[in-house]
Amino acid sequence: MPVTTEPLTTGPVTRERAGTEAATRTPSTGTGAGRPAERNLLDPGFELTLRPMRYPAFYERYRDAIRNTWTVEEVDLHSDVADLARLSAGERHLIGRLVAFFATGDSIVANNLVLTLYQHINSPEARLYLSRQLFEEAVHVQFYLTLLDTYLPDHDDRAAAFAAVENIPSIREKAEFCFRWMDSVEKLDRLESKEDRRRFLLNLICFAACIEGLFFYGAFAYVYWFRSRGLLHGLATGTNWVFRDESMHMDFAFSVVDTVREEEPDLFDEEMGRRVTEMLREAVEAELRFARDLCGDGLPGMNTESMRAYLECVADQRLRRLGLPAYYGARNPFPFMELQGVEELTNFFERRPSAYQVAVEGAVSLDDDF
Repeated sequence: MPVTTEPLTTGPVTRERAGTEAATRTPSTGTGAGRPAERNLLDPGFELTLRPMRYPAFYERYRDAIRNTWTVEEVDLHSDVADLARLSAGERHLIGRLVAFFATGDSIVANNLVLTLYQHINSPEARLYLSRQLFEEAVHVQFYLTLLDTYLPDHDDRAAAFAAVENIPSIREKAEFCFRWMDSVEKLDRLESKEDRRRFLLNLICFAACIEGLFFYGAFAYVYWFRSRGLLHGLATGTNWVFRDESMHMDFAFSVVDTVREEEPDLFDEEMGRRVTEMLREAVEAELRFARDLCGDGLPGMNTESMRAYLECVADQRLRRLGLPAYYGARNPFPFMELQGVEELTNFFERRPSAYQVAVEGAVSLDDDF
C-alpha cells in the first residue's frame, strides 16, 4: 500500500515569545557560546535557562503531570488474590505473561528517556517534563513489582517473570524491537545532520507510537477485559492511573514531533512517512505474536483475531496523529475499551480526572524575565 505524507492533523506546540526576545536572546553558558540566538529544538547543545521561555507548552505539561501524582500504596490488590483463584488455567497463563511484560516494559522506556531523549531535546522546559516522566516510569515499575509479588507467590515463578526478556520468546521479540530503535541513536552524541535528526525522530516515534502507544495499549486491553467481567479490580485501578500517565507521555512526545516539523519541515518527508508506517506494521506483528502466546486457542471474549483488529485500529490512530494515512482501516472490536478513550486519544489536559491530583501552589508568568 503506497504511503504519502499529509499535513499535520493537529496543530504543533506554539512557541510563545515576545517579538524582541529572539533578537536579544543570549546564548547558553558554555555549550551555546557563539551560536545564533534563534535555535531549534533539536539543535546540538544544552540550553540551561528557562527565561525567556521558548516552549511554555512543555512547561505546562510538566505542571499538569505534577497534579496527577499517585502512589502505589493507594492501589488495593487484596481482592485480586481471591479473583486469581477463580481464573481458568488459560486466564492464569495470560496474567502471568502480562505481568512479566509489565515488569520489563517501563524499564526499557525509562532507559531510553535517560540515554536518548534527555540528551537531544534541547529545551529546559521539555527536560523538566522528561524528569517528571522518569519519576512516573519509576512508579510504574514499582507497581508492576508489587503485582508480581502479589500475583506470583512462588519464588521461582517470580524469578522467571523478572527474566522474561531472556526466557519468554514473545516478550524477548518485543524487547528486541525496542532495543533496535534505541541502538539506532545510541552513538549519536550530537544531532548534526538531517539524517541524525531523522534517526532521533524515528526513535521518539517508536517509543511514543509503538511502545507506549501500542504495546502498552494492547496490555491495557487485557486488564480491562478482566474488569468488564468483574475481576481484578485492584489491577484495573492501578492500570487506570498508568493509562493516564502513558497517554500524557505519548501526547508530549507527539507534541515534540509537531514542534520539530514546524521548525524543520523538510525532515518529515515521504520516505520518513514510509519508515514510520513500516515501523508500526512491525510493532503490530510483534504484539500479535505476544497475543498468540497469551490467548492460545482463545478465551471467552478474548482471542488473537479480536486483538489483531484492536491493534490495527490503534495503529491507525497513531498514524493519523502523525499526519499519515491509516494503513489498516480496522475498527475497535472491544466495547470495553471505548470507555478508555481509545477511539480518540484522551486529552488529559482538557479532561483531567479529579481524583489523585496534587495541588500546585503559586503562579508563574510566562512573559516575565529575571
